[in-house]
Amino acid sequence: MPRLIPVPPRGGLYRAVWRWHFYAGLLVLPFLAWLAITGGLYLYKPELERLIYPSLVAVEPTGTPLALEAIVDRVRQQTGDTVVEVDRPARADRSWRLLVARADRTMRTAWVDPYRGTLLGVTRKGGVLQTVRDLHSLILTGPIGNALIEAVAGWAILLVATGVYLWWPRGGSPAIGVRGKPRARLFWRDLHASVGIVAGAVVLFLALTGLPWTGVWGSTVRGAIASHGLGRPEPPQAAAVAMPGHGDHSGHDVAETLPWSLQEMPMPHGSRGDIGLDRAAALAERHGMTAPWVLSLPAAPGEPYLFSKTIRSAGDGRALYLDAGSGAVLQDARFPQFGPGAQWVEWGIATHKGEQYGEPNRLLMLFGCIAILLLSGSAAVMWWKRRPPGTLAAPPRHSDRRSARVLLAMMLAGGVLFPLTGLTMLVALAAERLAILARKQRA
Repeated sequence: MPRLIPVPPRGGLYRAVWRWHFYAGLLVLPFLAWLAITGGLYLYKPELERLIYPSLVAVEPTGTPLALEAIVDRVRQQTGDTVVEVDRPARADRSWRLLVARADRTMRTAWVDPYRGTLLGVTRKGGVLQTVRDLHSLILTGPIGNALIEAVAGWAILLVATGVYLWWPRGGSPAIGVRGKPRARLFWRDLHASVGIVAGAVVLFLALTGLPWTGVWGSTVRGAIASHGLGRPEPPQAAAVAMPGHGDHSGHDVAETLPWSLQEMPMPHGSRGDIGLDRAAALAERHGMTAPWVLSLPAAPGEPYLFSKTIRSAGDGRALYLDAGSGAVLQDARFPQFGPGAQWVEWGIATHKGEQYGEPNRLLMLFGCIAILLLSGSAAVMWWKRRPPGTLAAPPRHSDRRSARVLLAMMLAGGVLFPLTGLTMLVALAAERLAILARKQRA
């Protein structure tokens, strides 16, 4: 049962905000710490891959790469699997990655020397850093994990908002600074508040720009942007009739290689036949598709060759669909054709991933990840130091019901804006109400 603890005299609204801030932190800080660790690691994907797979990543350039068809054929012969995707890097001294599908439909990544056609090695899809990315998004747990990420992101936004209110200097408290020594709770309280106010904007940005990937909120925003003509360019109607989406193109989910705005776009449908990989690559180059790019191969009659530009900044977003039977361009969707809503979302995602503005961008996002870890750690220590043994040490309720109702209305408004967060709020309110009733019965 939560035990009330003595607090300095504050108004009713302050007490109510503190109580919500406490419970929100108790619920989501462990998840935020998890996201900070995995997200911070994924920021340095290229460096970590070179460290983990030194013999797979680097190659010695000798002239020009082999023909694309020859590279794909050699991988097929050496693995016995079906090649469904080719990832060509920008640097000449980097290996190419081919996604291969095994007979049991599991996916593996084949690392290939493009100059010699040598198979350097095979790992699980995307290697270790893909696992880190999957852990970051909780995609391994399916819709439940996606819903959890969405709820946590909403709570993180509320934590920042309530934290700023609690931080606001009162009664001689320093705006930024640390008092006392590490053994004192005051030290950890000041550290928590100072880190929060310095890094709050970055944490808020990370939470907001992470929401487009979520199921309920992300899909709602994508639909709203599209319905107001602010989103992706629409494909030719006649070409999109037979193929509603990208979900099983080439036997795998190709949407993850596309810009966010194009992931649910109907896929243009082409004619039967096959112009071949080399001609498709030559046509893509003629249309200005330069490395780095990812090519998804057609696996069924009518499916196009899909070249998607590897995004290093939002403006790189592009998807080029070539008719596999004739080589004609079915659609060439580029970032300048996106509506302002989609462009803003793409910019936010690229900045979230530390790609939009180079190394300064990546360092700022890393700072946000470190700040979240410091906030989580300092909150835990601060709570532990003031927590009487065997109690939760929750901030006490205040008798000022008007202040509580004002805060509750604001929280419910946030719950409407972030539905899954709002659902967890209702669960928390119900749990608290049940705890009060149980306490009264025992009394």
